[in-house]
Amino acid sequence: MQTAMSSDQARRKAALDTLASAPARELAAVWDAWTDKPDYTPIRGPEVGLVMVRGRAGGGGAPFNMGEASVSRASVRILTGQIGHGYCLGRDLAKAQAIAVIDALWQTRPEAVEAQIIAPLQQLAQQNDAVRRGEAAATKVDFFTMVRGDN
Repeated sequence: MQTAMSSDQARRKAALDTLASAPARELAAVWDAWTDKPDYTPIRGPEVGLVMVRGRAGGGGAPFNMGEASVSRASVRILTGQIGHGYCLGRDLAKAQAIAVIDALWQTRPEAVEAQIIAPLQQLAQQNDAVRRGEAAATKVDFFTMVRGDN
């Protein structure tokens, strides 16, 4: 039985989604611009592992294992005691560690982190999506049916 997420949990999840899906270069750029980086202690990792990717046949059928994907993860504790976790697809250990530190920092100063780190990354993601939609729309073919008579 699933329980509903609180608004803080939903905000943290949205922030982590944005961080994990952000390109590593852009995440590093906004993180480098953050002036008050906290000191932290690694708890786990950063390390690389594998996860099983599952799919469903026919869009709703029985699940099946498609294959494995590399995932990087890290957990850190900042000096104020908050623990942050970072996960991302691929083998980018620095990105996973940066996500973990930002997650721990988000727990102490969510408004500042969202304004200075999350919002610019979300804006970049929206711009990238608009470019992809435009490229896809350029290849769109409109098919239509003509009525040929009374049959």
